[in-house]
Amino acid sequence: MNDLMPGAGAQADRLFELLPAVHRARDEEAGHPLRDLLRVIAEEVDLIERDLEGLYDNWFVETSADWVVPYLGELVGYEPVAEAGDPSAATPELARALVPRQEVANLVRALRRKGTLALLEELGRDVAGWPARAVEYARLLAVMADPDFPHPDRGRTVDLHDADAIELLDGPFDRLAHTVDVRRPGSHRAPGRYGIDSVALWVWRTRVRHLVSSPAACLEEVSPSSFTFSVLGNDAPIFRRAQPEADATTIAGEANLPVPLRRRALADDPSAVYGPGLTFDLEIGVRRGSGIAREPVPAGRLVAADLSDWSYRPRPGTVAVDPELGRVAFPPGHAPHGLWVEYRYGASADIGGGPYPRRLATPAPGTFHQTVTQTKPYPTGSVRSIGAALERWEKVRDKTPTCLIEILDNEVYAETLVVAVRRGESVEIRAAQRTRPVIHLLDRTRNAADAFVITTEPPLDQDEYEDAKTDRKGAEDCEQPPPEDRRGGCVRLDGLLVTGRAVRVEGPLQRVEIVDCTLVPGWGLRPDCDPARPSEPSLELYSCRGPILVNRSVLGSIQVYADEVTSDPVEVTLCDSVLDATSDAREAVGAPNWPLAHASLTLRDCTVIGQVQTHAITLAENTIFTGRVRVARRQIGCVRYSYVPPGSRTPRRHRCQPDAAEAAARSEAAADGLGPAEREERARLARQLVVPVFESTRYGTPSYPRLGPTCPAEIVRGADDESEMGAGHDLYEPQRLANLRARLEQYTPARSDTAVLVADLAAYDVRHRPGGYTGDH
Repeated sequence: MNDLMPGAGAQADRLFELLPAVHRARDEEAGHPLRDLLRVIAEEVDLIERDLEGLYDNWFVETSADWVVPYLGELVGYEPVAEAGDPSAATPELARALVPRQEVANLVRALRRKGTLALLEELGRDVAGWPARAVEYARLLAVMADPDFPHPDRGRTVDLHDADAIELLDGPFDRLAHTVDVRRPGSHRAPGRYGIDSVALWVWRTRVRHLVSSPAACLEEVSPSSFTFSVLGNDAPIFRRAQPEADATTIAGEANLPVPLRRRALADDPSAVYGPGLTFDLEIGVRRGSGIAREPVPAGRLVAADLSDWSYRPRPGTVAVDPELGRVAFPPGHAPHGLWVEYRYGASADIGGGPYPRRLATPAPGTFHQTVTQTKPYPTGSVRSIGAALERWEKVRDKTPTCLIEILDNEVYAETLVVAVRRGESVEIRAAQRTRPVIHLLDRTRNAADAFVITTEPPLDQDEYEDAKTDRKGAEDCEQPPPEDRRGGCVRLDGLLVTGRAVRVEGPLQRVEIVDCTLVPGWGLRPDCDPARPSEPSLELYSCRGPILVNRSVLGSIQVYADEVTSDPVEVTLCDSVLDATSDAREAVGAPNWPLAHASLTLRDCTVIGQVQTHAITLAENTIFTGRVRVARRQIGCVRYSYVPPGSRTPRRHRCQPDAAEAAARSEAAADGLGPAEREERARLARQLVVPVFESTRYGTPSYPRLGPTCPAEIVRGADDESEMGAGHDLYEPQRLANLRARLEQYTPARSDTAVLVADLAAYDVRHRPGGYTGDH
């Protein structure tokens, strides 16, 4: 019994081991009372030692706790930026953005280098966490050459033969001469760039994700030799792997920043960006005997080409790559037996299925843990499909009701999945750390749906449910158990990308969680990122009586099938997620053939593209609704710090837009002495101006679903903590931008006009896609 006490073991007996052997022998004869006492004392000693270690760690900014960083900053003269927010009243996550640990650590060194250009780039990384490039526009002005001080690399006029320089015109890597611009770069009205005292810091907010050994998509409708890097078949630019600068005084170039790879850059030096671990890599399938082996494509075979309309035909022995569109073409008649790619793509935030770090829990003791992989060499005990893993658990589920299926690679799993759980059981299907497996649901059954089904076992239909209720009322000791005793267990999906069909949840499950997943809106993507089936839902709920929890995910519309007479509304909670119906006019939440979905919604920090028609909204905060909202129960719930389109029927609202903007416009009109008609006119204008503007609302584009640069401040700073509304709330980009602007003014020389310029990926798409492309509706 003593061995089962908390803290038992060698570490717990370390005080007892310090006693002389004679006392330990006597204690053993007495039944170990002294050892048990010292074990309790050892637990308190461990607490004190951990506290002392924490106090020692708090002496250093690199190892201190988050709450200690502002106090260490005061010791070296750090002053928070008032415009960004008050760190003492912020949440721990926001406080880390308001008082960056890296900036406090490098403060003394930055003060010594005040006024240098390379320091500004370090400020971008330390203050805002964004890669940056500093540009002195005085060096790009057209000037008369001085014979005594020649600068052949400055003030060069346009050379029409230098196509590379023309392609970089007006961007962060521009090297051509311009006429002087007297406007200030930081002006709020009409900013300029090319001034004598103008200094700009270009920053990149896009996060680059790295996929290894991922299958490419073969576009058979184009030709068997045409592929896209994206497994969904859409065009997406390939991003560079950022290489560190040579020293602290070097200004960052294209090779040092996570920017989209250009065709000319690939053509100039393929070896700098191609290969394992670099920007991208290709492996083709070669038939050997009865199997397929992978072989790398040599760098000498690569040809940079424009594959916009697939009219380019590579010569035999070459492989054409278009990094700006993410396309690959092989010579006609030389299509490989499969193509696997390693590449880097861009995303606005760490939400949805992707190879970014996730919070993965260690399996509890007694859990059935099965690994799945299709990539050689196969680990011992692994299987090749998710269905095979479920079959293995089926044999031992009576003894081990908890199941964890972990997918170890980035392969595509084309399966028909049915996860059936009983009461007291739990099943989790998740991706391993930094992987993004794809579950491709095919149309295998012509006379039935092929959705990813999550259900109870045995399934409980409506007739059986009614019989159970009747038996329950008729006798105390009924043979038929009540429906609550027949409720299924828990199912969790983590880190997956599901395409091709919907996920269908049916029956009285205890709980269903969807975390860090993507249920592709519209079931799939076309090459221009338009949805393949825009009106189809991604999540179908059939007679669910357990909560549905969605966290940090991207999914299409939700359709609810429920009996409003015999069941309560299903509880659906979405946090830090995007609910995308692919159009503002389509239903993001609804019910087929019914005016309202029988569901109760809770939304925190979400972006909802489409209309919401539901029974009730328990809470909606820091959320953007692009389509009208209609609820049946307005008496319950609250909508706070959110954007709700005019004409919506919601619960009571608090600090929502455009309501607050309309109220402010009416107040200003009343203060100016205007009549009721003029007041309403000003309110109408405010309502038209305060509208969310996105860089892109198409899944698959790098800037999806980030707010655009022209989005009104009422939405960009409209959350309860003055961050932005929507799924990008936890990025705290407004606070980071305010911090960075304040530090630029502090560290640049006097009389310099400084500005922070955000690299616009939407403009990049317009310039390089055929016919122009924005991704917006």
